[in-house]
Amino acid sequence: MKLVTAIIKPFKMDDVRLALSEIGVQGITGTEVKGFGRQRGHTELYRGAEYVVDFLPKLKLEIAVAESQVDATIDAILKSASTGKIGDGKIFVSPLEQVIRIRTGETGEEAV
Repeated sequence: MKLVTAIIKPFKMDDVRLALSEIGVQGITGTEVKGFGRQRGHTELYRGAEYVVDFLPKLKLEIAVAESQVDATIDAILKSASTGKIGDGKIFVSPLEQVIRIRTGETGEEAV
């Protein structure tokens, strides 16, 4: 099993959720986060004063998937979250040692 973590632009959430449900991904955890990458934020004007916004709003999605679904999950996120502009985000894939469903006690892929 793998944990796929994706950092995306907030307005792409519905597109990503739909793309993932179409390939059979059943659960997603989303967290509102702030951060920056290469773009280093941007400059804004407020009441005549210019200031730098370093941390931009993003969404962090965490998706536990079976090994067989990893490539399809990555492809779905790439296609649905991409705008072609800087700041589209990143995808991280890490090993997931164990999953346990609290309600039933199921473990492993059955718990996902």
